[in-house]
Amino acid sequence: MTRPKQDESKFKAFMQENVLTMATVIGVFVGGLVGFIIKNSTGEWTKREIMYISFPGEIFLRMLKCLIVPLLVSSITSAIGGLDLSMSSKIATRAITYYFVTTISAVILGICLVTTLRPGQGAKIVETQTESIDKASKVLTPDTLMDLVRNMFTDNIIQSTMFQHRTEIYENTTISPAQPMENWEFKSAQREGSNVLGLVMFSVILGTTIGRMREKGQLLQDFFTTLSEAMMTITSWVIWISPLGVGFLIAAKIIEMESIAATIQSLGWYFITVMIGLFLHGFGTIAVIFFLGTRRLPYSFIAKLSQVLATAFGTGSSSATMPLTIKCLDSMGIDPRVTRFVIPVGATINMDGTALYEAVAALFIAQYREMSYSFGTIVAVSITATAASIGAAGIPQAGLVTMVMVLDTVGLEPKDVSLIIAVDWLLDRFRTTINVMCDALGTILVNHLSKNDLASVDRLSAEPHELLELGTNGHEMKE
Repeated sequence: MTRPKQDESKFKAFMQENVLTMATVIGVFVGGLVGFIIKNSTGEWTKREIMYISFPGEIFLRMLKCLIVPLLVSSITSAIGGLDLSMSSKIATRAITYYFVTTISAVILGICLVTTLRPGQGAKIVETQTESIDKASKVLTPDTLMDLVRNMFTDNIIQSTMFQHRTEIYENTTISPAQPMENWEFKSAQREGSNVLGLVMFSVILGTTIGRMREKGQLLQDFFTTLSEAMMTITSWVIWISPLGVGFLIAAKIIEMESIAATIQSLGWYFITVMIGLFLHGFGTIAVIFFLGTRRLPYSFIAKLSQVLATAFGTGSSSATMPLTIKCLDSMGIDPRVTRFVIPVGATINMDGTALYEAVAALFIAQYREMSYSFGTIVAVSITATAASIGAAGIPQAGLVTMVMVLDTVGLEPKDVSLIIAVDWLLDRFRTTINVMCDALGTILVNHLSKNDLASVDRLSAEPHELLELGTNGHEMKE
């Protein structure tokens, strides 16, 4: 009689721990199913009707995005300020090395797949043109890269919470018509959207300064630590509506598509190539890197991240998913000082899925246009796709602008972005999911490599929640 009771108690405990995760995954599937049913059983929906469907999901997304700036600044500042300089530099070095290796690996994998499968040969694509593509076409690669650096070193931290810097170019036909874009007039502009790169850079510098001030900076350190904990408390409230919000977002997006079957058919091999690349990178390349660093396979950790990954797929934003990722890693026993530094930085600069996607897309379009390309061009695409993925988070209209950069490297017209725009929204969700998974596994890896250093920290000066996490961390990694 004892055995059934034990099994029943274990089942109840499992359901209590994973009810939100299962509800979020169910929300994704139900949203997709409802979207397909509505789309196939009714006539064409207007934009306003689709807006009504997506409204609950929009509210959920707005609530998550509201947490990004205060959580990002407080998390990075408190994490860096709570460590000595040698410790923070070690953690930063390990994290950046991991991000660099995984991004380069993703680009190489994508190029190998697209050159082997050659999805662009024989493709029949209905070309479209949109206003957003026209706007994205009016950029120069040097301007985009310099804007990336300008956004890193912001001149107004308050303004960076709401706007990003962008160089805009325009043709002055009154002086000399038909000039090349390099000779167009240019001006500085502020575009709506948080300058995440600038906020990260400022937070790292502020945290380092607080750490150097020791006792004098303790008041500021306590403030940012408390603010970070308050943001995580709010996050724990918000995540309970994630199943509903994600479901409505997915349903509205499917209803919005003109013809799912026709879109997949025309871009089938391209879609399959990107999906194979994302799957192999997420469950192959990253798994190997994780195993080499921890001597453990990552799949049990990935299972624990299922709610985070489902939310990333539903929202299509690694930044919006960041509060949930930190919350989940905290519950897994990862040291909060590592989590609160590595995750915000990773959500900003680590875009493995985006790098792979842009490398595949550029060579796919080149194949479709029957343009020959050399090994040197492939190397140039690799470097540009890597740089574009790093800058994507800090640039307005990130996907289109960075894609134009990569196409420019191959010598293709910016308007060729229209060839792949039809499936971009769906692939964006898959590559965002891989980005978030890579960030989370990287945090676990960095935490494992840093555990001896973290154990040497004076526990008497640690925060109460840090002592709790330090005590559970070793147990979690040994399971």
